[in-house]
Amino acid sequence: MNKIFRWAGVLGLCTVFQLSFAACVNANSTENGVEEAFKAQVSQRIGMGKKVYFAAPMFSQADKNFNLEVVKILEDAGYQVFLPQRDGLEAALLVGKTEEELVKMIFELDAQQVKNADIVFMNIDGRVPDEGAAVELGMAYMLGKRCYGFKTDTHSVEQGMDMNPMISGCMIKLFKNFNGEKLKAEIRQYLSQTAL
Repeated sequence: MNKIFRWAGVLGLCTVFQLSFAACVNANSTENGVEEAFKAQVSQRIGMGKKVYFAAPMFSQADKNFNLEVVKILEDAGYQVFLPQRDGLEAALLVGKTEEELVKMIFELDAQQVKNADIVFMNIDGRVPDEGAAVELGMAYMLGKRCYGFKTDTHSVEQGMDMNPMISGCMIKLFKNFNGEKLKAEIRQYLSQTAL
């Protein structure tokens, strides 16, 4: 029952921090003016802080390694990044805890870190985006945070589909490149010219 009230609270924030529908739909436009206007709307409410919550799957060594590589790019650009696999709690490493204790510890820590952040940077790779990262993105969007994402995965291309608009619609910018090295170079290049 307590979880229902928590979700109702998160969803209720929608009326307080609502962005215009047009801005959401156009957030991924290649036109720099639309991207900057969307970012300006968010920044007016919360400022231009540099605290990043990195939302991503962290269940395989490949996931963890790639996350660390992208986080290094952000940190080299002067952002303070909370990466759950490094700075938070991993259920698989917490022995002797009940499922209820694990849920409470991990949810409360990560939810608080999303609230503390100015920016959410989400890894969208996978057949579907990671469930936890999707929740973190939704919370961040409703709290008026600046949201960015990146994708190297080709599952959606193989199936003739693209991003779910409920994910991509939250993003100020979505970096997409099926070559991980090129994607990292694009993020590096973007950060050398533009603040998140």
